[in-house]
Amino acid sequence: MMQNELDTLLNDLLVKWHTYCAHYQYGKGYPSRDVTCRQSRTSKQYDYDNGAMDAHVDNAIMEAFDAAMDKVEQPWRTALSVQARNLHTGSNVWSSPRLPSDPMERVVILMEARNRLLKVLAQDGVLS
Repeated sequence: MMQNELDTLLNDLLVKWHTYCAHYQYGKGYPSRDVTCRQSRTSKQYDYDNGAMDAHVDNAIMEAFDAAMDKVEQPWRTALSVQARNLHTGSNVWSSPRLPSDPMERVVILMEARNRLLKVLAQDGVLS
């Protein structure tokens, strides 16, 4: 995988992770239970067409990514969290008092954090 593709993939995963941690849920699929008939389950035959199975796979990936993020130590985890929020909003406006005030030092910490995260993702089998 080329470096640009890897950076793009990691940025995408960080954005999805930020959304996952914020507990935003997109409604994919049909409800599996009806309020009036809680013991009854709807058929899953239509879930393949409306994206519910894709949502299940995305959720499994985000659980593994979240576990990998938990293995990244401070201050690198904070740098990744701030970058995830900035990528999610589309502009570089978020910062943290836990990170150095010097922009060049923050860039170095962020690069180290991304490398550490990639190593953990490779060790856990999330990225190969």
